[in-house]
Amino acid sequence: VGVGGSGKQSLTRLASYISRAMCFQITLTKQYNSSALMDDIRILYKNAGHKRQPTTFLFTESEIKDEVFLETINSILSTGEVPGLFAKDEMMAMTADIRLDFLRERPGKEETPDNLKQYFTDCVRDNLHIILCMSPMNPKFPIRARKFPGLVSSPTIDWFLAWPEEALVSVSHGFIKDFDIDCSKEVKTSLTTHMGMVHKMVTDVCDEYFRSMRRQVYQTPKSYLSFIAAYKSMYREKLDALKEKESRVNLGLDKLIQGAKDVEAMKVVLAAEQVKLEEATLSTNKMLEGLEVSSAEAKTEGEQVAGIKSRCEADAERIASEKDSCSNDLAKAQPFVDEANAAINSIKPAHIGEIKKLANPSDIIKLVFDCVLILFNLPLNKVQANKITMAKTEINWFEPSFKQALLMMGGANFLNQLVEFGNTGKDLMNDETIEFLSVYIDVEQFTPAVAKNASTAAEGLCTYVRAMKYYHEASKIVKPKLEALAVAEGQMEAANKALAAAEGRLAACNEKLADLQRLFDEQMGKKRSIEEGAMALQKKMNQASALINGLAGERTRWTEDAANFSDQKKRLVGDCAIGCAFMSYCGPFNQQFRNYMINEKFTADCESRKVPVSRNLDVISFLADVGTIGDWNMDGLPTDPLSTQNGILVTSSTRFPLLIDPQGQALSWIKNKERSNLPTWNGQNVVELSDSKLKDKLEFCMGDGKSLIIVGVEDEIDPMLDPVMEKEIVKKGSRMYINVSDKMMDFDPNFRMYFITRLPNPSFSPELQAKTTLIDFTVTQKGLEEQLLGKVISKEQKALEEQLTQVLEEVNSNTKSLMLLDASLLERLTSNTGDLLDDEELVSVLANTKAKAAEVNAKLISADETRSNIAEKREQFRPAATRGSVLYFSIVEMSLVNVMYQTSLTQFLELFMGSMDKAEKATLASKRVSNIIETMTYMTYRYINRGLYETDKLTFVLLVTLKILVAAGHLKSSDVTLFLRGGAALDINSVQRKPFQWMSNDVWLNIIQLRESSQFYSDLIDDMASNESMWKKWYEENQPEEVPIPGYEQQLTDKTDIGSFLKLLLVRCLRVDRSILMCKEFIRSTKEMGPAFVEPVTDTIEMVYEDMEPAVPVIFLLSRGADPTDGIIELCRKKKLPAPAVISLGEGQEPVALKAINAGVVNGTWVLLQNCELGLGLMNDMEAIIIKLKDSMEPSFRLFITALPHPEFPLGLLQMCSKVTNDPPAGLRAGLLRSYTPGVMVDQDRLERVDTAQWRQLLFALCFLHSVVQERRKFGPLGWCIPYEYNNGDLQSCMLFLEKHLYNGEISWGTFQYMVSDVQYGGKITDSLDVRLFRTYTKEWLTERTCEEGYAYNPATPILKIPNDFQYTVPAFTEHGDFRKYIEKFPENDSPEVFGLHPNADLTYCVKEAASLFKTLGETQPKGGGSDGGVSREDIVCEKASELLKRLPEDYVEDDYKAKIRKLGGMAIPMNIFLFQEIQRFQNVISKVRFTLTQLQLAIKGEVVMTAELQETLDSMFDARVPHYWENTLTGDEFSWRLPTLGLWFSSLLNRDNQYRTWLNGGRPNSFWLTGFFNPNGCLTAMKQEVTRKHKSQKWALNDVIYHTEVTNFERVEQVKAPPDEGIYIHGLSLDGAAWSRAEGNLVESAPKTLFSPLPVLYVTGNERRAEEKSKKEQFGSAGPYECPVYKYACRTDRYFIFYANLKCNDEKPPNHWCLRGTSLLCNT
Repeated sequence: VGVGGSGKQSLTRLASYISRAMCFQITLTKQYNSSALMDDIRILYKNAGHKRQPTTFLFTESEIKDEVFLETINSILSTGEVPGLFAKDEMMAMTADIRLDFLRERPGKEETPDNLKQYFTDCVRDNLHIILCMSPMNPKFPIRARKFPGLVSSPTIDWFLAWPEEALVSVSHGFIKDFDIDCSKEVKTSLTTHMGMVHKMVTDVCDEYFRSMRRQVYQTPKSYLSFIAAYKSMYREKLDALKEKESRVNLGLDKLIQGAKDVEAMKVVLAAEQVKLEEATLSTNKMLEGLEVSSAEAKTEGEQVAGIKSRCEADAERIASEKDSCSNDLAKAQPFVDEANAAINSIKPAHIGEIKKLANPSDIIKLVFDCVLILFNLPLNKVQANKITMAKTEINWFEPSFKQALLMMGGANFLNQLVEFGNTGKDLMNDETIEFLSVYIDVEQFTPAVAKNASTAAEGLCTYVRAMKYYHEASKIVKPKLEALAVAEGQMEAANKALAAAEGRLAACNEKLADLQRLFDEQMGKKRSIEEGAMALQKKMNQASALINGLAGERTRWTEDAANFSDQKKRLVGDCAIGCAFMSYCGPFNQQFRNYMINEKFTADCESRKVPVSRNLDVISFLADVGTIGDWNMDGLPTDPLSTQNGILVTSSTRFPLLIDPQGQALSWIKNKERSNLPTWNGQNVVELSDSKLKDKLEFCMGDGKSLIIVGVEDEIDPMLDPVMEKEIVKKGSRMYINVSDKMMDFDPNFRMYFITRLPNPSFSPELQAKTTLIDFTVTQKGLEEQLLGKVISKEQKALEEQLTQVLEEVNSNTKSLMLLDASLLERLTSNTGDLLDDEELVSVLANTKAKAAEVNAKLISADETRSNIAEKREQFRPAATRGSVLYFSIVEMSLVNVMYQTSLTQFLELFMGSMDKAEKATLASKRVSNIIETMTYMTYRYINRGLYETDKLTFVLLVTLKILVAAGHLKSSDVTLFLRGGAALDINSVQRKPFQWMSNDVWLNIIQLRESSQFYSDLIDDMASNESMWKKWYEENQPEEVPIPGYEQQLTDKTDIGSFLKLLLVRCLRVDRSILMCKEFIRSTKEMGPAFVEPVTDTIEMVYEDMEPAVPVIFLLSRGADPTDGIIELCRKKKLPAPAVISLGEGQEPVALKAINAGVVNGTWVLLQNCELGLGLMNDMEAIIIKLKDSMEPSFRLFITALPHPEFPLGLLQMCSKVTNDPPAGLRAGLLRSYTPGVMVDQDRLERVDTAQWRQLLFALCFLHSVVQERRKFGPLGWCIPYEYNNGDLQSCMLFLEKHLYNGEISWGTFQYMVSDVQYGGKITDSLDVRLFRTYTKEWLTERTCEEGYAYNPATPILKIPNDFQYTVPAFTEHGDFRKYIEKFPENDSPEVFGLHPNADLTYCVKEAASLFKTLGETQPKGGGSDGGVSREDIVCEKASELLKRLPEDYVEDDYKAKIRKLGGMAIPMNIFLFQEIQRFQNVISKVRFTLTQLQLAIKGEVVMTAELQETLDSMFDARVPHYWENTLTGDEFSWRLPTLGLWFSSLLNRDNQYRTWLNGGRPNSFWLTGFFNPNGCLTAMKQEVTRKHKSQKWALNDVIYHTEVTNFERVEQVKAPPDEGIYIHGLSLDGAAWSRAEGNLVESAPKTLFSPLPVLYVTGNERRAEEKSKKEQFGSAGPYECPVYKYACRTDRYFIFYANLKCNDEKPPNHWCLRGTSLLCNT
């Protein structure tokens, strides 16, 4: 058990390694569940039990994905077994393997499956070591320990406490002893001690920070180790840089000295070079003459060759065109050749063989062969007439020469001859041959198709012969051309030979010319080289002089630097320690605490230990250069020191940063800074922590070296990211990997990851704080003021701000350039290996540096002047920025009051900028600033005010007022604390004794605190003592704030700035009940605020709609009796838009809502999502949904959200939305003004619907009644037994009824009263006494008298003066505006008498309201600290338990009390049965208390487990509250009795015990203490049974018997000497809302400031119903008695109602009067 980062896992792994045990840890994935855990445990069991290898199971609390996991772990720890872990056959197989070991180790045991299984379990127990790593900081730790006792009772508990100082120092010594530090041994020892102390100091500061700021920061050994590692790295880096600079500077100085010597040597060399140059010039001139002659010869030869060449080229062109023409003609003959070749190829020797065999082939074959013979010039037969047949046609022909053909075919090469003829013979054919062939070919039937019928060979030969004829005809045209071409080519060849000879001659000429040119160039080169050498030397000499003279300034500066280096090196030891301490520890703290730690802790400790350190070290300049910071500012990082420090922490920390960024400034800066390295997904470049694709996105970014910004972090980060945060890098070859959720992912060293939370005060676990660098980016008040000032100037004096921005940008870029040039100069000087004076670039860098330096210095001087001018003008506008900053921080602090009051900085900036547009223009800057402040304050108030619940509206305005006065220096924070706490911290027993009896103890303590804390009131007690009567009179005034304060009034009037606050302090201390009124007066009279801030204002839905934008939803914060749905639907109708989609969120409604939103965005309709606290899943995505849909939204789209406050409502959504509350305003004036706001209830249109004064008067009466019944709720049970949600709908229904009723004729008052009290409002009233109260209101206020002139709601004779003597009349104006004017005259504070209540009712309410205001305001303040020290709470409670056990009565033994009851008459008597039941219940309470106290003592000692019930008892007893389970059963029913404090409750227990024992031992008491019974109704019922039995002779039936009550003259119970003959006396009742006059024998008004009056002993008996009715008339007259309800507790519900007591009234104040007073009798007050 130890906080995260204290080494639990590291030591476990080390111990496992030493023990040669396999260390196993589960790998969490999104899908990891109970079955995956069982699989892992199976592996462990097999390893430990089956293989019998030592195995460590390391299980940390971050791996408890499901609490069910602990069930399994608990089972293993308790029994060693996990039910259902192995299947039976699997277990048998494993036990079979270890059987031999079992027989050897347990020879006496029988070899049964159970014994073998037990042996397996024992093996597991011997080899499996379970290490649970838990953090005591985790709130679930004690709960888990209670739920799973095996987690605590089974293992050995090893507490990893904070490392002591010796350990811290020894660790730092271990790391630093061998580390090379440039200092003495003593300094090194002091440094290691200092490092240990740093961690200790920071840990202490964490506690201070929590007490002061309520922010939890943890530091663990992990932070300490990273601090030491960072020190080593930073020191080495800084020292190397310093040494390098030192060596460069020294080397640079040496080079400068050497350079000066080299200049002299150059002058001698330069003279010798001049002589050489003259000689070379002469020889070059001679050579130039010979070159000119040769050049002319070459030119002539060249011209001749060119002529020959051009002729040859013309001929070649002509021949080429002729050749092309021939080729084209030849191409035309080519198809015939191809055809012939194809034909020959188709003939095979077999085909010829077939023909040979034919005795008489067909005539077509013969003719074909005749043609072949003609082609080959072979002999034919003599011509003899003959007839042949072809294609069935007879033709006159001559005899074919087929015999000759057979001879030809007989040749071995016949086919080859044909082919050869096709190749060469075809060109040797003459016209005669073709003429012979034509005879055959011209025959119509001589075709290949006909020949094919005869034979394949005949077809081929036919085609061949025909092709030869056509080829000859085509080629006849080409031949002459080919012959001509051959001649031309011969001529061309001859011409080319002539050209070649000419070109040879030309080449020889050119070669000669080239040799001459080369000699000339060499000579020129020599000459030029000598020339250049001389010039270079001259230039070099000039540059050298310039260099040496130019570096004179640097030489001086570097000489100074060289002297300082040793001192810098010494101080570097301490400076690095402070820089690293800042980097490792200061991130989570605010500016004030960072400075405190650096200056008063770290630096002071270094100095005290004599560690060299720079005094007042500026960590910003030590850790970052000006240029880098300038770049950050350009990217949007605010310029205040806190933000710059945060920039350093973000960019330099070794761990990934986790940023607390409620205002979103860090996010926008990082997005700009990393813009080139951010991936985008659907236009988004940030990832939600809850994103389902987080793992894939992480893999992509980590592999590609991108930056990953994870937003939406709340209190935890997905354990999947742990290996990445811990940087558990695995190297394989040159690549790096991290194992994330069982997947090896590539890791690129350029990968950056940022975690951002918008929560203003998140509670991160120590483990998470150790894994990341936590940085608080919350904007500071001063920082915000600077930002706002920039915005004011950019709006008001745009040119001024642009000029400043430009100047700053230039200065930034120039400073960076200067730094780079300076570094470059030094580097060039030192890295130059040769002659310094040869480096021309160095000289140009120097010139640049010098010019740039001069330019930059000029610009810096100019910038300084510009800045001071601008600053002067800017300061005129600072008050506006200061006010803006104060307002924003007031808004932020309101979020501590209610989680729903979230406003983003972006929203505030819109208001801030808008206020400047709306503020009145003025030529004078001071007047303009005043206008801006006034407009901005009121606009902000209105914007925030409409999103606050009524109870918090005054809190906000008061908070703003106090903050403004503190910021202006008029008040100190201590004054505000005094106002909020008064003397609550003082103890009455330890202060000066109270001299005034008329004053309460609380007031006296307040006065003492006021005297001690306020200089103004330092003599207050003396002044009061010397003028006691005046002070007492002032103290007892009903409205002391309106009466001059004795002796102080004039002084307060003179103090114009804070006089009203000082008066408020006094009223708060002496008359806390008037604090609220005085607060309003204070706001009204403070010149920075004014009356507008306390006037009631109503924001209608129309007004809200006017300010709406499509992409900014409105959230209606719901409250009792306020539902905006009707208003939204009505407004939609007025705007003539389609009805809004109304979806009430709950189970399964999220898809419906999403569909409606998507449809609304497209169609431009409205969407209303109700009860969104029930759909947090959708709400969490809503911000992303709106951003995604923003660009595609129709301008008329609107989204309304209604929700009750919920602690888990998403912060981002709240910050982007406008918030509106719809709860009824407080006070009659506000309520009536709301009803008379156009568009809410009554407008001019409604007034004119019925044209009678009565209608307008009754409308007003209904609105007045509506406001009264709503306002009456604030008085708690005195107002209404149950606080009902009366809303505008009820009032609307009454108005509609009245309107229709009046249309139908004259009004029926009874009907009207009934409809209002029993139907419209009464429909929701469930308590019969509330029904009675409402009926009373309608009977009193909705009558004919209401419309009479002079009728007023004021009481006839008010007990106290009504404020301003105002008359609450019923006006009958015709104009709506007149009604509003009349209502605005209402007193701000309503007298309870207007409601029918006693003025005392206001006392309770006002004290409660003031206490609530102080508590709420207190929540917004930083918490003062300081532990009380001494005795722990456990010791206090243990002692208290012992004391209560001693005082606890002894148990009631059933046999004993039964025997005593028998003596009292036995169970036949109803009252004895009642006593028996009471004692049984009482004994249960005693047993419960005794058992709980005994167990609690044991639990505190650690002997039993501290259960949730015992923990609750301990907390309650420490706070002096009654433990929950002493008052309630498990189901929440009443177990004992309910009282506010433990002291009262225990006193009641003893008093009850006394009543029961007295009754048991001494018989029935004369009077019963009704309060002391569990079931007082049971007591009265038993009494009624007894009375009924006594009247058995008169045949009374129990159902007909009702209670008869009389108030006796016995004021104290001791005066009752005997019980009544029948019925009982009861005492202990108190009157609430009235008092009893013994003299008059009736109800009278309560005494001022006395809330409860005791009632004399009450006689209660039973009476027959009719007799009782008759008795009532005689006893109480026609008006009758007031039927006063009797309740068990002040909480007036049917559950605690006992019975009605009839109390007498006088004629002036009839029963209705007491009904409106809310008069009742209470057993417990």
